[in-house]
Amino acid sequence: MSSSGTYRTLPATAGVVIVGGGVMGASIAFHLAEAGVRGILVVERGELAGGSSGKPIGGVRAQFSDPLNIELGHRSLHAFRDFPIRPGAEIGLDTVGYLFLLTSASQAAEFEDSVRTQNGLGVPSRMIGPRRAQELCPYLSAAGLVAATYSPADGHARPALVVRGYARAAARAGAVFATHTTVTGVHTTGDRVGVVHTDRGPVACSAVICAAGAWSARIGSMVGVELPVRPLRRQLAFTAPLVPAAPRIPFTIDFASSAYFHNSDDGLLLGLADPAQPEGFDTTWTPDWLELFREVVRERAPALAGMETSGGWAGLYEVTPDHNALIGRAATPVNFLYATGFSGHGFLQAPAVGEIVRDLFLDRAPCVDVAPLSAERFRSGAESRPEAHVV
Repeated sequence: MSSSGTYRTLPATAGVVIVGGGVMGASIAFHLAEAGVRGILVVERGELAGGSSGKPIGGVRAQFSDPLNIELGHRSLHAFRDFPIRPGAEIGLDTVGYLFLLTSASQAAEFEDSVRTQNGLGVPSRMIGPRRAQELCPYLSAAGLVAATYSPADGHARPALVVRGYARAAARAGAVFATHTTVTGVHTTGDRVGVVHTDRGPVACSAVICAAGAWSARIGSMVGVELPVRPLRRQLAFTAPLVPAAPRIPFTIDFASSAYFHNSDDGLLLGLADPAQPEGFDTTWTPDWLELFREVVRERAPALAGMETSGGWAGLYEVTPDHNALIGRAATPVNFLYATGFSGHGFLQAPAVGEIVRDLFLDRAPCVDVAPLSAERFRSGAESRPEAHVV
């Protein structure tokens, strides 16, 4: 693979075309290549990790309410810890834990149920009181806090490093990455995909895997598969360098407001999901949202409210109606697979999902049963339980 990941000539044929060069596409390519699959082509409309995967939120956790999401997060945490060995790259993993701040008795009861489920699946999360939360994160005020949850196994890593690590290992095993290549159509014959059309020419192929994130609905429509994924902008900011340096703190989230913050280089990363954000593909960073963040932290973490910021990012969440992913193989075309709609959890679940899609592609039972995440659930009325721990 060249330094940019771009090839001068697009292959005329491929065994499998993966649409999307973010963390999901790169993980799938690595796991397929590692299993000996040949003829892997990853098609990316921009640069690798140029979409949401390159935005440095980077949280990795297994603290979820749904058992399936817990399993995906827990399995992925092990893979992130082993990343320097397999596939062989440093990813800036910092296992500082995740700290959810709870401000009502009902939240505390809900999270207590989730902690029991997590513990039963091997996740070392626990309920803690306001004073212990303050010890873990000195920025906090205990006023208004009812409880918190904390799992020391969680943390954050650098998404772009993960994508590059997977992509380089996949390329060493023969996978081809074609950047600045846009899919313009997909031709099917009978119940099978046969050709992927791009703005750089057609590619005859034996299978297609959609890992196109917020753009997945468009790819699905090309083959008649409904992938109910909506794009939703999320923004974050960075503080100016802090002197003295910030203490090492968990990835801290005020659950009621979704405001979050964690260490980043010589300062802090700040974020919040604006509840008034309309759907759309706009990724313009508009710092006005920071006032919403400051309103929350004036009570929750007062010292953060006045911190100077030095720029930020805007990226897209790929949101589904129940905030759970879409993973599976289409009924028709039978050689069309998908892994998308992760609603903000794609980065942290990417290692496990790469394994699962590999197994689905090879027609073998995956390590985790993802049948409840089939896109068919929305047509059959069998939606999975909405994920409660959405940030």
